[in-house]
Order: sequence, then structure tokens, then C-alpha cells
Amino acid sequence: MFSDLALILVTAGLTTIIFKWLRQPVVLGYIVAGFLIGPAFNLFPGITDVADINVWGKIGVVFLLFALGLEFSFKRLKVVGATGAVTAITELVIMFTVGYTIGKIIGWKDMNCIFLGCMLSISSTTIIIKAFEDLNMKRHKFTNIVFGVLVVEDLVAVLLLVVLSTISVSKSFDGIQLAFSLVKLMFFLIIWFIVGIYVIPTLLQKSRKLMGEETLLVFSIGLCFGMVYLATKAGFSEALGAFMMGSILAETIEADKIHTLVNPIKNLFGAIFFVTVGMLIDPHVLVQYWLPIVVITLAVMFIKSFSATVGVLISGQDLKTSMQAGFCFSQIGEFSFIIATLGLSFKVIDPFMYPIIVSVSIITTFFTPFFMRLSVPVYNKVYPHIPEKAKLLLSRYSSGTKSVEQENNVRDYVKAQLFALAIYGSILVAIILISNLFLKPFITTKIEGFWGGVVGAAITLLVMAPFLRALISKKNKAFTLLKKLLQERKINYGLLVSLSLSRYIAALIFLGVVMTSYVNLATGYLLVIGFVLFILIRNSKSILHFYQQIESRFMHNLNVRAEEKKKQAPVLIPEKEAKNFYLEQMVISSDSEFVGKTLKDLQLREKYEVNIVSITRGKAVINLPSRDTVLYPADKITIVGSDEQVAALKSLVEIDDELIKPKSARQQMDLYSLLITENHPFNGSSIRKAAIRESYQALVIAIERNDELMMNPESDEILLSDDIVWIVCEENNVKKIMSLSQEDNSEK
Repeated sequence: MFSDLALILVTAGLTTIIFKWLRQPVVLGYIVAGFLIGPAFNLFPGITDVADINVWGKIGVVFLLFALGLEFSFKRLKVVGATGAVTAITELVIMFTVGYTIGKIIGWKDMNCIFLGCMLSISSTTIIIKAFEDLNMKRHKFTNIVFGVLVVEDLVAVLLLVVLSTISVSKSFDGIQLAFSLVKLMFFLIIWFIVGIYVIPTLLQKSRKLMGEETLLVFSIGLCFGMVYLATKAGFSEALGAFMMGSILAETIEADKIHTLVNPIKNLFGAIFFVTVGMLIDPHVLVQYWLPIVVITLAVMFIKSFSATVGVLISGQDLKTSMQAGFCFSQIGEFSFIIATLGLSFKVIDPFMYPIIVSVSIITTFFTPFFMRLSVPVYNKVYPHIPEKAKLLLSRYSSGTKSVEQENNVRDYVKAQLFALAIYGSILVAIILISNLFLKPFITTKIEGFWGGVVGAAITLLVMAPFLRALISKKNKAFTLLKKLLQERKINYGLLVSLSLSRYIAALIFLGVVMTSYVNLATGYLLVIGFVLFILIRNSKSILHFYQQIESRFMHNLNVRAEEKKKQAPVLIPEKEAKNFYLEQMVISSDSEFVGKTLKDLQLREKYEVNIVSITRGKAVINLPSRDTVLYPADKITIVGSDEQVAALKSLVEIDDELIKPKSARQQMDLYSLLITENHPFNGSSIRKAAIRESYQALVIAIERNDELMMNPESDEILLSDDIVWIVCEENNVKKIMSLSQEDNSEK
């Protein structure tokens, strides 16, 4: 075992050094390392015990999904909005259809075709982020859309693992069984998430002072493996359990520390998993199946990019943004390997599928940066040839989606009703199941006959009471929306009434199920008792108060990490949360009209709504240049602005793109956000009086107030409590501003 591990890790280390030098993802290095020490390549020593290594690879999958869950957070699904969901679903449907069709045309069996469709549906988060870093694209507007789609795709990929596991067990596509598995999945996800968020953050918070890094790491991994065990016992995959526990821990205040502690272990076992992927590559299979590899590769690069572009376009974005985002999804990656591993473990796909999908991943990974660069040139070629009517239709559609989204009170009411039924219904079903599995056998052995059933039903209903009360309460979002709908518009009252009654009917059904399972009485008698209990629960203030305490603790645990982060201002803007502005570097061409003029003469802020935050002239760097600074040829200027503003200015400033090298994007200036608290020194002061530029060499470029963004505020603008001030400065200067915030917190 140790000799095998030594061979794997040393070979992987050497190949990844080479791949880093070649500026390629290290994942490809691991795969090549696996091929070199695998059974198909006899030049080097090979692995002696493949079975043990496969077990280590399984552990690698668990840690990969656990780390992914730590970065996921279910609350981010709200942030990505409709664009991420629509794009991911559109891409999934199209690529699954394409993959299944290609498999059938080639003559593969149904299970091979189903797995191929799923493997082609999920893009590689690792490869896309690596390409963004290499091409200096992380600050562009469309990258936020890409990150949003990747969030949804990660969740879809985990759900696909569950669906494929169900199909693999039955060896066929059974619609009823699949629907049952999905319902069971949603039930367990809701229960695990609610219980996890209620218990685990509280436990970590209470024992925070007693937990060092070592204890926190051991405890977190123990929770991960515990959830993996529960998931497998419930009939799901290990990957789902690991991902679920990661997403629960992602909502705790210790999430960042846990991720830092787990990351080296994830890298170690993840490397072993990708090496096992490479070990399964057989060159003879690649030669034999060269045509399917070429066809599938072309489908991924072109049809997948097209499907993602269509998805972004349907979600309401303009054509240029849609193409820029869509062309990023021209590859498959690590999830395809995990799906293929699942198929092989259940022996439902043929072994030749594995090297084919790995080959497609390697080829598409290599071409991903080129496709990203091609998006704008292709747009410039395509757009002029689009008929004017089609252009007008696209423009109206992209601008009209927002107004459609703003008028959906009926939809919101239905969603609120279904959400309440799903959440409270899942909790109540879980209580009934636990009662029947554990309480009922215990009670019936202690108290026989009718009274044993009464006691068991009473205990069960007592536990259910807070959640039944919440299910039928009028103090919730659904009833607030109902009042608004009834006041503002004439609609189908029958629909609203039936939806409103659905909660009451569900509550009565739950009461009836409990009574039926414990006491064998006539249906009418059950309904009478249920109705009486229903009225008592409905009007019980103490039960409502008890439920509100439960809900308050749950919401506190769910939001505590976000609240803690709000206090830590200023912070570097995450790429996924950046507003409609970013940093861009340009080179002043000798033919530019800006040469020889001062910033005061150019009036860039007034004409183009952009700011120059630094100028690199030879080895000298001028940060926050004054209005009297003159621009010279070959000056590298760093500006901050929106995607459209930067594009408009770039055509006037930069003519020769070859003057900028990708590595020059390492900028000394960066974007930060500063939260103004009630006792902050800047609260109530104007930008000029706060002397942000003079004292801290920082430039205020925007103020976010009441969800509205004020770009390029005047120097006499007053800063107010709860304002988010967006600034550009060096890291050492932002630390000075951060010290003000820390002094403010210590005084409070």
C-alpha cells in the first residue's frame, strides 16, 4: 500500500510541475500520471494493488464533494436568480438529448447513452475558473452569470448522481420508481438541512472556545462521514451525503476555517482519485473508438457552447453577454469522471466509456481558453447579419424580462404556499415516521390496548403541535400576499381559496394519519378529534410562541455567518458578487488622442463615467494620479468602470493589443467594499471631509444605499449608516481603513 501511494504521489507531483509550467490545469497532470503508472503503460513501475487504490479514490470523491458543499451554500441559489437556473436547465436538456442521440446513432446500449448524456451536461468549475485567471476575465460582467450557472450545475450534478444510482440499481428507466426516488430525495434533503442548520451551528458556537484547529478538523470530517453513512443507509450515494454536510457547515461562522483545514486533505485524496481516472485509460480503446471521441468532442465544444448561449439569452440577457457567457461552457470535467465511476461501480456501462470521456475532457479543456477568446469576434461577425426585426425582438425581450419578473404576486403566493407545505410537511412526516419506528413499539409494550394508543398519539401530536401551528398560521408570507392580491386585483378567487385551504386540509390529514396509526376508530370519530385538536392548536399562543423560538434559532443559525461578515468591513469584493464595474488595464497607443493631455483636459469621469486609478510608466507606478497628470505613449492605465464603459473607452485608448501580456494583470490597486456602521468615523461626514483620498489614497467610485447604486458620487456627498461604499486602493491602505472599523467595534 505504501509503495503504491509513494508511486502515485511522486508521479503526480512531477507531472503537475510540468503541467503548471505549461499553464494547464493540474487535474490533467494527475490523469497523465495515472496513465503512466497504469496497466496500459509498462515503461514505468505500475500499481500492484488496484483495489486498495480504488478505495482511496472513493474517499477522494467524498472529500471533493465535501469541499464543494463548503463553497456552495443554498442561499447562493437566491443570488444567482433565474439566469443561472434557466441556463443550467436549458443546457442540461439539450446536452442530455445530444449525448443520448449520439450514443444511439453509434449503436450503444441504453445505459451507455443515458450516462453519456449526463456526462456531457455538466461543465468543469475548476477548468473555467483557471481559464478566467489565465485570461484576466474574472472582473468582467458576464463572469457573474457564469459563476451563477456553475452554482446551479453543481447542485444538478449531485442530483444526477442520485437519479443515476436509482437507474443503475433497477438496470432500467422506471418512471414511477424514479419519481419516488426524487420525492424521497427532496424529503431527506429538507430534513437533513433543517435539522443540520438547527443543531450544528449552535453546537459549534457553544463549543467555539474549546475547539482548536485540530478538534474542529476531526469533528468536521466526522460529521461528513456520518452524513455519508446516513445517505447510504437511505439509499443514496456517498457523494450526496458529503455534499449535504458541506453545504450545512457552509452556513456556520466556522465555514472558512473548516474549508482551509479540509482543503489540503481534499487535495491529497482528490489527486489520488484523478490518478485512478488516468489508470483506466487504454490507448488501444482510444484508437478503436477515435471516431466517437471526435464526434463527442465537437458536440461538447460547439453544441454545449450554443446551448449555454441559448439558456442565457432565454433568461433575458443581451446577445453579446449571452455569447460571452455561453462560450465558457465548452468543456466537461471532474463531475463527468465521477458519473463514469458510478456507472462502472454498478457495472451498467461498458469499460470503454471511461477512456472515451477522459479523452474528450482533456481535449475540450485544452480548447476552453480559445473558445472564451472567440466569443466577441464571433459576435462581431454574427450580429451585423441578423435581420433588424430579430435585433429589435431580442432587445425588447431582454429589457422586458425584468418587468415580467416584477409582476408576479400570484406566482409568489403559490410559491409561498408550496414552500410552506414542503418544509412543514417534511418535518411532520419525519416526526410521524420516527414515532412509528421507535415510539410506537416502546409504548405498546409498556401500555397495552386502547390507552397505549392514546398515549402514543398524544406524545406524537404534542411534538407535532408547533409545526402544525406554523403550517396553518396567518402570520406568514403566503397570507400577506393573499391579502394583497384580494385588495389589488380581480383574480380567480376559487384558486386562491383552494390554495389557502390546502394547508388546513394537509394539517387534518396529518392528524388523521397519527390517530389512525395509534387508535383504530371510525373515520368520523377521528375527524371529530382531529378537528378539536386542530382548533386548539390554531388558537394556542403558547404553542405559537414555542414554534417562534425554534424558528428564531434556525434563522439565527442560517444567517449568523452573513451577519458576522457584515461587521468585517472593508472587504475585498468577491468576483461572484461584484457590481457592474471592474478593473481593466489598457496601454496608451502612440496614435491615441489621449497622448499629451492631462486627466483634467480629458474629463474621463464626466464623459465616460470611468476613473483612472493607476498609471504604470516603465518601472514607476502612479496610484490615484492627480488631475494634472499627463498621459504618454505606452503608459499602462488601470481604469474602473462597467463592461460597456470600458469597451467604449478601449477603442480610443488602445490600438495594439499585443502590448499587454496576460501576466501584467497582477494589479496593485483593487476593489473593496466598506460598510458604514452607526458609530463609524465616516458616518455623517462628506467624502471630502472624511479625507478618504488624501489620508488613505483611496478613491470612492460608488455608494450603495437602499439597494440603489450611486456611481461616481460628488465629494460633498454625505455618507450615512448602512451605506456600502465601493473604493479603489492598495492593500496596505485598506488595512488602515479596516483598523478604523476595528476601533469602532472595540468601542462599542
